[in-house]
Amino acid sequence: MDDQTVREHAQAFCDALLAGDIDRAIGSFSQELHRNLGEVIALLPLPAKAAAIESIESSGPGYNVVLQLVGETETVLIQTRWKDRAGTPTIVEASHLSRTATATEAVETEAEPEGA
Repeated sequence: MDDQTVREHAQAFCDALLAGDIDRAIGSFSQELHRNLGEVIALLPLPAKAAAIESIESSGPGYNVVLQLVGETETVLIQTRWKDRAGTPTIVEASHLSRTATATEAVETEAEPEGA
């Protein structure tokens, strides 16, 4: 497992989230994460409007990959830990690094005057 292979798998994970293909995205999760799938999915701002790899760094036997995910109401940075499982880079841990609320469009509420 090398930087390029991990980057390709992390990008495929981001692409699956952007496509709304949650089944394909969770295919990147380890068996352990599948046991707590609801908790892991709750970390992700769905539906995702944008997804990008912020950083990738080797750490011991695996890689830490920070993803920036943008949903309708928030932008989150999620740190994922990838390890080799049966020859495939797999997400074995995921945690929030930060969460920022996205400003909602004030135009939508102003367009509907009260009492009209």
